[in-house]
Amino acid sequence: MKYFVDEGSIVRQIWGKGDTILFIFAGSSAEFALNKAVDWLYYTGRLPADPLGRLFSTVSYARGIVFSENEAALQVIDKIAHIHKAVETNRGAEIPDWSYRDVLFMLIDYSIRSFELLERKLTRKEKEDVFEVFNRMGLRMGIKDLPLNFKEWQVMRQAHLEQDLLKSTFTVDLYRQYRKHLGPFRYMVLKQVQVMLVPAAVRKLLELGSTPYLLPILGLYKLTRIVKLDQILRNTMLPKAYKAQVQDLDAGK
Repeated sequence: MKYFVDEGSIVRQIWGKGDTILFIFAGSSAEFALNKAVDWLYYTGRLPADPLGRLFSTVSYARGIVFSENEAALQVIDKIAHIHKAVETNRGAEIPDWSYRDVLFMLIDYSIRSFELLERKLTRKEKEDVFEVFNRMGLRMGIKDLPLNFKEWQVMRQAHLEQDLLKSTFTVDLYRQYRKHLGPFRYMVLKQVQVMLVPAAVRKLLELGSTPYLLPILGLYKLTRIVKLDQILRNTMLPKAYKAQVQDLDAGK
């Protein structure tokens, strides 16, 4: 059986662990808030109304691509493209090409950053594998002017960080929604994870600071995996309403 993502791919390891997935979206939630096209995320009203629900919805799509056989994965990608086109039609405007690229670039970057923070450094070949998988997804969606290789992606990614980010009223409101839905303690944890994950340009615009106070705790958290306490601790980091979704994040569930 042919899969969209090879069974031996590092991408399956990255997206097969709940911890890594939550970190990917912790980082992405910071950069989403700064994207100059973030108004598109507000158009339907679903993101500010339920940011955690949108997270798990996005995860389900991503997992449907990473762990499905090729034809099924292509159907998921086509469905994502169709949803975006429908939003464009309803609004009577097109989502900028650079915004599509930026979101795709975030998935690549935070997949790498999250795995390296929680597990180990990736080899150049493994990073290129991550790039190749998500770039194929972008090509299938019809995203224009995608990089040809990992090196070109690195250049374009840096240009995005310098040109396409802006702190706006949407940024402030989205963080207000994060705090509302997470509560003060979980919100603090989210921001600390972001400090450890996001590029310097993102930290600066969001005024997150540069001191990762939770870094020592992260080391202790890794040790809890040995005695199987990590899932218990992880489940406490999201509201009870999402307990089942958190438990289902690990591959095979």
